[in-house]
Formats: sequence, C-alpha cells, structure tokens
Amino acid sequence: MRRSGLLALCFLITAALAVPASSRAGFSSDISRISERLEQRMRGKSWHRGCPVPIRNLRLVKVAFHGFDGERHLGKLVVHKDAAADMVTVFRKLWRKNFKIRKMYLVDRYDGSDRKSMRADNTSAFNCRTVAGTDTWSQHAYGRAIDINPVENPYVAGDGSVSPKRGTEYADRSLNRKGMIHADDSTVRAFEGVGWGWGGYWSSSKDYQHFSATGT
Repeated sequence: MRRSGLLALCFLITAALAVPASSRAGFSSDISRISERLEQRMRGKSWHRGCPVPIRNLRLVKVAFHGFDGERHLGKLVVHKDAAADMVTVFRKLWRKNFKIRKMYLVDRYDGSDRKSMRADNTSAFNCRTVAGTDTWSQHAYGRAIDINPVENPYVAGDGSVSPKRGTEYADRSLNRKGMIHADDSTVRAFEGVGWGWGGYWSSSKDYQHFSATGT
C-alpha cells in the first residue's frame, strides 16, 4: 500500500476510535423465555401463586436505550409473550427519537415493590399486583403495561396528590424536560402504533408514566 493510502486508512481508524462506543453502537434487542434462574428470582417478588399469568407466558425483553447521561444502556423488561415484539418496536422508535430513560431494571431489583421502583425513577413492566386500593389486577400483572420515568411522569390523582413524591414538580406538564412524556408526542405515538393507550389521557386522575394494552 502506498504511503498516502496508509495514512488515509490510519486517519479513518483514528477517527472511528475517537467516537465513543455508545455513539457508534445502535439499537439492539433480544427476546427470550424466562430462564430458571430468573424465575427463581421473580418468585415471591414480581410473581407469586395466584397470579393471572403463568411464568411460561412471560418473556424477558432486552432493549437499548439512551440514558439521562447521554450514554447507551441496555435495559430489561418482563412482558407477556404477546407483547414482546411490540415492545421492541416501540423502543426502537424511542431510540431513533433519542428519548431519554433514567434506568430500566426488573422490578424484582426493588423486591417487587412498585413504590420503591417509582421512587428510584425506574422504568418497568410486569409486576403481579393489583390496582392500588382495589382487588382488581393491574394490567402490569398481565405483562401488558409499562411505567416510564415515574419521577418525570408521575401519577397525579384527582385531588392533586402526586406519586412518587419526588415527581411533584413534574405535575406541571407545561414543563418540557428530559424524559417527560406529553400528549401526542413521539413516545405516545410510538405506543399508539402498537395499540397501547396512555394514562395521561385519563379523565380525572392522570398517570403520565403509564401505557397499557387496554389503556387502563
């Protein structure tokens, strides 16, 4: 190879290495069955006897996302098997739109506690629990719901109370900050594209973090 060609090649390699790995790497995803090891971790936390969905009907979904730190991260979600491909479709769109997510761990990391997960601003999906204050199964218990950035997108009750408390300032939806979700934005449209509804459209209380297959 001539000297000029060698110099050009070295320049291209150097330029490529100068770009952070997280910037070079694109979106990635993976869908798999719940392993025996993960099943043992879930039992007694996000899943227990009496849950409306057996573990064999759940899937582990891994997706890349843009973190609040600007870096590429890999997150984990557990969803119903019939929702797994749709979640990959949604998060591919969120990746392309550079939507920021704080963190994405299985709720088992927080002992299956929705409150702890929300306080930690964790994005999560499956959790075998009822709707707060009722005996009705939440859509999360079916693996057909997800909560995204709960602090930036809190639940605001009809009386004005906010959950999690850390999200109180974000009850002001005129704000337009990193990780927030607004009516008809690219995040809402991405979920609408797979037939999921947004809690921000509810009539009285507003659940800005919440998307589900039924819209409830």
